[in-house]
Amino acid sequence: MAEDESKGRKILVAVDEGEESMYALSWCLSNITIQNSKDTVVLLYAKPPLAVYSGLDGTVYLFSSNIMLSMESYRNAVAEGVMQKAKNLCSQHSDIEVEAMIESGDARDVICGAAEKLGVDMLVMGSHGYGLIKRAFLGSVSNHCAQNVKCPVLIVKRPKSTAENK
Repeated sequence: MAEDESKGRKILVAVDEGEESMYALSWCLSNITIQNSKDTVVLLYAKPPLAVYSGLDGTVYLFSSNIMLSMESYRNAVAEGVMQKAKNLCSQHSDIEVEAMIESGDARDVICGAAEKLGVDMLVMGSHGYGLIKRAFLGSVSNHCAQNVKCPVLIVKRPKSTAENK
């Protein structure tokens, strides 16, 4: 048992553009990671796939290579911005080792795949707090991961007072 404790834990934290994920990361750093431990926090950002647009008549619209490059450049900038914000939060906890991953694809698949591939001890994610109807149409990434990941999953909800004071 002492060997496992000295090894430290690998904690995967899914981050995105929302304040909910940054709150979950902050909460994890304050409540889950242990000071002076060998815990590793792996930050994961899932870049959404490029959308394909089609008309009502079934026509698929393709974009020029310049537009595609522009869209990809924007997606990369967003990903880097999210990661920088997350790393800045982590830097306040100098005793924690931090790794960063940016993967492309549907967030559900990317998060579940990374948790399995990395063999993490825990997955931490924020909850967007969608209502019943919005969740039915958009699906719940956190619910999907909780059902499909083998490790413990912690879904951190932002307190209502914090969520309202954006």
